[in-house]
Amino acid sequence: MSDYRQVQIGFIGGGNMAQAIIRGLLTAGHDANSIAVAEPAESQQQAIAGVSDAIEITGDNASIAAASEMLVLAVKPQVMPEVCQALGDADRKQQQTIVSVAAGITLDSLAGWFGADSSIVRVMPNQPALISEGMSGLCAGPSVSDTGRQHAAYLMEATGKTAWFGDEGLMDAVTAISGSGPAYFYLVMEILQEVAEEFGFDAGTARLLSTQTGLGASRVASEDSESLATLRDQVTSPGGTTDAALTVLEDAGIRDMFRRALIAARDRSVELGKHKGND
Repeated sequence: MSDYRQVQIGFIGGGNMAQAIIRGLLTAGHDANSIAVAEPAESQQQAIAGVSDAIEITGDNASIAAASEMLVLAVKPQVMPEVCQALGDADRKQQQTIVSVAAGITLDSLAGWFGADSSIVRVMPNQPALISEGMSGLCAGPSVSDTGRQHAAYLMEATGKTAWFGDEGLMDAVTAISGSGPAYFYLVMEILQEVAEEFGFDAGTARLLSTQTGLGASRVASEDSESLATLRDQVTSPGGTTDAALTVLEDAGIRDMFRRALIAARDRSVELGKHKGND
């Protein structure tokens, strides 16, 4: 991929996700003078200034959009229509890559605001982007060039891993699996901590046992080429302690329970998208 560290990147919205991406970009060596943020809230402006005092910060969306080669839409979904309608009528650079990280806002809606020939990429990031361990699903609109795709990949790879999807309908599934996914793991770790405390561990030790076990298992799963089932079997001796625990979980229908939960999350994402008037 080309060196995009001098590309002028503008953010509309300076909340947690925008700040996570900015930190990732700076860590990757992007020039802070080539980053600008439009954010009206003083508290968020101060937070961004704390990341780097070289970043331009303003309350003027139009000026950021006009100067940016890559425009990142990082405002809340409910205000996206108003923000994007105004930006669609504003002066912007030709061949500008527009990247939306707003959940549920479809490519069709974005094209309606910015124009059918606009280079638009829709992204579903997740919370671990805050520590550059995120998982982002990306889907490109029909007018996105190879350079546009590379721009978007460069942007989101600064926060972790990326995966592209040709079918935008899969973005609702991405939301259910990875967008909402951290909460599922937090719940498991929360349960482990609660039961550890019941067993007699103090809260700090119980949390450490839970979170470090989760971290270690995730690292092994991400770095080992074996299937997840094989890795599970490697920890499970027949008739042993792990086998006893997994038998209880399987008998309780944990697989079907999780499947139904993920379907519910996927279907809710579809429903929310419709309520935003996208379909």
